[in-house]
Amino acid sequence: MKIRTTGFAVLIVAASVLLAPVYGPGIRARAASSSTSGDDLDRDVRSVMDAYALVEKNYADPVNTQNAFYRGVIPGMLHTLDPHSSFVDPEDYKEMQRKMHAQYYGVGMQIIMDGPKTVVMEPFIGSPAWKAGLRRGDTISKVDGHDCSTLNSSEVADMLRGPRDTQVTITVTRVGSDPITVTVTRGGIETSSVNTFWVKPGIAFVNVKTFEASNVSRDVEAGMRKLGEEHVDGLILDLRNNLGGLVNEAVALAGRFLRDQQIVVSHRGRAEQEQVFRAQANPLAQRYPMVVLVNGESASASEIVSGSLQDHDRAWLLGETTFGKGLVQAQFPLREGGALLLTIAHYYTPSGRLIQRDYTHESFWDYYSHHDTNTQNPQDVKATDSGRKVFGGGGITPDEKYVAAKRDTFQRRTEPVIGAPNSFYRFGNVFFANRKTDLPVTWQADDATLERYKEYLHSVNLPFTDAEFDANRDWIKGELRWEFLYRCYDEKTADQARWESDPEVQRAIDSMPKAEALLKEAQKTYAMRQ
Repeated sequence: MKIRTTGFAVLIVAASVLLAPVYGPGIRARAASSSTSGDDLDRDVRSVMDAYALVEKNYADPVNTQNAFYRGVIPGMLHTLDPHSSFVDPEDYKEMQRKMHAQYYGVGMQIIMDGPKTVVMEPFIGSPAWKAGLRRGDTISKVDGHDCSTLNSSEVADMLRGPRDTQVTITVTRVGSDPITVTVTRGGIETSSVNTFWVKPGIAFVNVKTFEASNVSRDVEAGMRKLGEEHVDGLILDLRNNLGGLVNEAVALAGRFLRDQQIVVSHRGRAEQEQVFRAQANPLAQRYPMVVLVNGESASASEIVSGSLQDHDRAWLLGETTFGKGLVQAQFPLREGGALLLTIAHYYTPSGRLIQRDYTHESFWDYYSHHDTNTQNPQDVKATDSGRKVFGGGGITPDEKYVAAKRDTFQRRTEPVIGAPNSFYRFGNVFFANRKTDLPVTWQADDATLERYKEYLHSVNLPFTDAEFDANRDWIKGELRWEFLYRCYDEKTADQARWESDPEVQRAIDSMPKAEALLKEAQKTYAMRQ
């Protein structure tokens, strides 16, 4: 089971766990050798316990000790340090570990909360859920006869997971249908965040949604092999909205495009000796130009990849300035099952720049929600291999600016939260209520479908004018196509259709000659240094 969360919470969690699964073991061994004196530590701990004893004795209602420490004392302490040190409760920590391994035993579908209901967002192609006929939009009402109406999606997911080859009975409700009950045999499920295809003849497109899982670099290798990397004349690497993940996956991905043993990233901290991560090159990946797409929500591991490729003049960066996270977190598991994600170092791009955005003069809320300003540090000036100026202090500044169009009022009303159930999702439930999900991959919304969608918006009392609707007809067609292809195929097929008509992707194709000139300059610089 894969549970999707969206919006601000995702940014906080994903940016906080960037390097956590990588550095834990070595750090834990040194945890006992604190530089704080025993007397000072004893005094401070006694003060905390005295305060808690007063609260426990005198507060108007009974005090939950676990909540007091897990939601109060520990997070409060970490929040005095930086925006990325955080506490992960036991349930979230288990989910984080599952994502890291990208494999589990279950029925194979993504679920999400839609108000008080748990709904299916996607049964994975070929999974037990897919074979059983479950579909996007189904509401899960019972699992093994147990009512799910009062449960959240995490609790439902726990009921659906189980040992391989065991069975689970699932009852769903579907628009226009009586309740449907199916018995599903659990199997091994592996997820992938990589999508690779030809965006045009000779130009390969690779999208990496997240680095949270340990199979990212492996899936990129497999995707490029399937395309035939020897036939690639140019590559677009899309890291937009990729909030980060595992550093070893970022190093492996960047390293395949760099020269062998070139520096990808380094880090150092008060209790950490400097560590340098170097490239393990793939010879086939050295010969073609690259354009990397980034935006304000390309963070941490994405910045390691884009920063290293920029510093070595290996890729032309297109888009918006990245988030600006240059802090390294280590994972410290706690005996109760949760974990501390504690900042233990800063990381530096190959040129030596620190791209962490300043967080000392604003609230953490502002830090996360207003990261679209230029915060370059003019004192942190470095140079790429060929001598181009680059700056630290506020993310990775692209070589070519591209600002994506902002959503207008109509778009914000009809699609209020990216990835959450919205008007297109709900209209899809109605549209496919009494028909098979069997549209051709070339399907486009016609005028009749647009009018039916318009009538649906009126039926749910969503406010808009005819002028707003007409001004957004092309955008509506694109959103309907994505939603319907998602239902008839899968998310990767829907995404591919969207990217093929994405104006920023088209700009990347047009920018390939700049990337080729940059690659030739890098090759010339490298040859002169030999």
